[in-house]
Amino acid sequence: MREVRWERMFPDQLEKAFADCPLVYFPYGLCEPHGPQNAVGLDALKAHGIACKAARAHGGIVAPPDYWHIHELGGYALWCERTVGQVERAWLTCMPPWQHFKNICYHIRTADTLGFHAAIFLTGHYGPNWQDLKTLCDLVQPHVGTRLYSLPDHEANQPGFDSDGKSGGDHAGKVETSLLWALHPECVDLSRLPPREAPGPHFAMGPTVRLSNRKTGERMVADEVRWLGARAQECLTAYDREKPEHKLRTFEDVETLWEKVVHPALKDFRTMQDAWQDGESLPETSVWYPNWRVPPRG
Repeated sequence: MREVRWERMFPDQLEKAFADCPLVYFPYGLCEPHGPQNAVGLDALKAHGIACKAARAHGGIVAPPDYWHIHELGGYALWCERTVGQVERAWLTCMPPWQHFKNICYHIRTADTLGFHAAIFLTGHYGPNWQDLKTLCDLVQPHVGTRLYSLPDHEANQPGFDSDGKSGGDHAGKVETSLLWALHPECVDLSRLPPREAPGPHFAMGPTVRLSNRKTGERMVADEVRWLGARAQECLTAYDREKPEHKLRTFEDVETLWEKVVHPALKDFRTMQDAWQDGESLPETSVWYPNWRVPPRG
């Protein structure tokens, strides 16, 4: 099997892979509750696994996965209150939006300074972070040569679990459990599911989890790989047509870009809001209360 994982490749392998297809995948996720049946690293495991299969099928290099992502504040804290509950330890590897998105700016800088023609930013973590990721890439694109495309993996999961086109994503239900089962079967154990009648929440377990199917997961992985291959080719073709200049070279360049372009727009990012729906709030007694309100960014 051809190696595509950046961190496991030798310099000559990286150079050949770049010459064959100057495309890089950046996979994102985190460790968070995904029911008792799934390993907590599902989001990043899923994104990284799909990216590796796409790179092997269509070309490209896969950057090391980033297991630190947005959670525990704003709408995410409210979600945790509903679906995780008052647990002592949620085993989250989380950080605030302003840190996560600044890190991504540095990832973009690496792609641009190395001369990649295209970069795909694939997140396995849901909520509005992926909408903000698209906004970030739109803001940064005029300042870099690498053609950028970002998405949550459910965007590529077409037609999804069923043929209705509406089941491309969920949280720890039939879709995500089946995808992880197909990619990393050792990370799924349906024998850990609680009895049907047991009251929840069960560590954010999805209500459709008992419909999970490994074979369906394998088909969905193939669907996503095919979709990503087509999108990658579009980005590479755009680069050849536009012949843009690579100009995000230094750390100082990134800091300037952040302060002048991204930071002024940050306050309007969806992950920077206290709630995703009007009227939602948390009681002070909740374990999620301390980080709930998003602090103002001056």
